[in-house]
Amino acid sequence: MTTPIVPLLIGGELVQSASTTLIPVTNPATQEILARVPFATAAEVERAVSAAKSAFESWKETPVGERARLMLRYQALLKEHHDEIAELLAQESGKTFEDAKGDVWRGIEVVEHACNVASLGMGETVENVARKIDCYSITQPLGVCVGITPFNFPAMIPLWMFPLAIACGNTFVLKPSEQDPLTPMRLAQLFQQAGAPAGLLQVVHGGKEVVNQLLNHPDTPAISFVGSVAVGEHIYRTGTAQMKRVQAFAGAKNHMVVMPDASKNQVLNALAGASVGAAGQRCMAISVAVFVGRSRDWIPELRDALAKVRPGAWNDPAAGYGPLINPQAKERVLRLIQEGKEAGAECLLDGTECVVDGYPDGNWIGPTLFRQVTPEMSIYREEIFGPVLIALEVDSLEQAIALINANPYGNGTSIFTASGAAARKYQHEIKVGQVGINVPVPVPLPMFSFTGWRKSFYGDQHAYGKQAVRFYTETKTVTARWFEEDSDTGVNTTIQLK
Repeated sequence: MTTPIVPLLIGGELVQSASTTLIPVTNPATQEILARVPFATAAEVERAVSAAKSAFESWKETPVGERARLMLRYQALLKEHHDEIAELLAQESGKTFEDAKGDVWRGIEVVEHACNVASLGMGETVENVARKIDCYSITQPLGVCVGITPFNFPAMIPLWMFPLAIACGNTFVLKPSEQDPLTPMRLAQLFQQAGAPAGLLQVVHGGKEVVNQLLNHPDTPAISFVGSVAVGEHIYRTGTAQMKRVQAFAGAKNHMVVMPDASKNQVLNALAGASVGAAGQRCMAISVAVFVGRSRDWIPELRDALAKVRPGAWNDPAAGYGPLINPQAKERVLRLIQEGKEAGAECLLDGTECVVDGYPDGNWIGPTLFRQVTPEMSIYREEIFGPVLIALEVDSLEQAIALINANPYGNGTSIFTASGAAARKYQHEIKVGQVGINVPVPVPLPMFSFTGWRKSFYGDQHAYGKQAVRFYTETKTVTARWFEEDSDTGVNTTIQLK
């Protein structure tokens, strides 16, 4: 059987790339090759940008109601094909079926939000800012926008980007992860099926050469990126040096503070799920538990709770999570676990020898728990991106806040407590963009925005919500006066409106 080659989408047509660089797309549980993905040639990337630029000239004039109706049709198709997309996503990313369905659904919620683009894009008006002079603002699209998305959410993160950008009147070039491109391609095909005019959405595959070509192209005024800190900083600095708009979502080290008055069962369940769900390959995963005071006595029970969670294949309903995305990711996590042991951390639960029956070639790592960790250790400093949880112990909420605020990342955090005063103090003083109160993974719904801080985000306007609409549009302010007759108002040499 011939292994399929993933096509490109250029100008409304599926295109077989002329590239000779083909990368296997594998099932992380079996290493079975599902497809091969081409790294688009420079000429193909140029064609994609050109097609998007050409389509923009007519799309920007399309009434906002028509743009909204396209999104309504698209979200209906996504719901109709929800389980089909989730199954494809699970097989190429390794996620469990239930987790994959969540990935798809959170993307659909953003498309639903894009259906409200008429209200989201409204400007402001003030009458009589001076005598018979009115002032109002309008929002207008930017042009060809670019999205560079990671492997860990192959449905949700592309859907964070292109639906809102296109609903705002832009066109879009998507460069999905080469590790799981089948899901984004299916999303793009359904967008075409929804009636999207040719050229609104292009999909090109590739590595850093394709990313840099899109980043440096003179006709791409806005770049959205989700990935590593090093790449995010490069994209931000390179893009903004060219006066482009950039939103770059980067690394994370998310802490969950456990107060002694919290519900122990809720804490244990929340920590087990938020630390190893999706094999820890979430930028909002809880990777550090900070136990305050007497709550440290729960750490042995946390070990027992984690030990009950087992990985498995996507279609195993009893599996808590799946394999890591590839062998290289597994080796990196194993290296960091070993470094933690060598640095003197106490490994209460060791998942390095994890075996899943029937899947000897899977990228498996079992739940892993460390205690006696210091902030200088690499397992605390680095984002592990695996099913590894670190338990730290402090004596007070003030110490917990100081510890977290000293960390360079500011993506997400949470506190579990029964005290409104403690929760209020925490949400006010913590220097992290997304805070959960008795919620372990506080990813905002799309009427808000995904608001990471510090080294977790480079840029000014965040993903989805009102901030994304501002990111994908430019504001124009108009000051207008209409004369009722040919009257002589005299010469005004000042800046004051009269």
